[in-house]
Amino acid sequence: MGGYNGRGIACNGPTMTFSPFWLASENKPYDPESYSRGWNYGAQINFMVPMDSSITEMCKSLARRQNEKMRVDYELVRALKCAELMKKGFTLRPGSRVEHMCNDIVPIVSLLENQTTKNNDSTN
Repeated sequence: MGGYNGRGIACNGPTMTFSPFWLASENKPYDPESYSRGWNYGAQINFMVPMDSSITEMCKSLARRQNEKMRVDYELVRALKCAELMKKGFTLRPGSRVEHMCNDIVPIVSLLENQTTKNNDSTN
């Protein structure tokens, strides 16, 4: 693994880099017959391997926790914004590409009414 996980968490795992290069030089001395040009091509390959894998595992654990926190934050903000829309008398248009975003947000009163109705039906 190797990569940036957001919010300052970067877990470095084994890495390989490849760096090609091209160098050119020209010499124009006073004597026009001794002009020379040189071109050099090449490449460099680097392999980097962390020596302590426990640090990498700890970093991955932190990245997972950060991702979980970001997911919870997203869900809470989504619920708050959907509730604000509903409170103001708006909803997302049925059939739109984002309709599903607020489908699971319901007022507590409607849940209590459904529970009361179910309890009354089961006692009758």
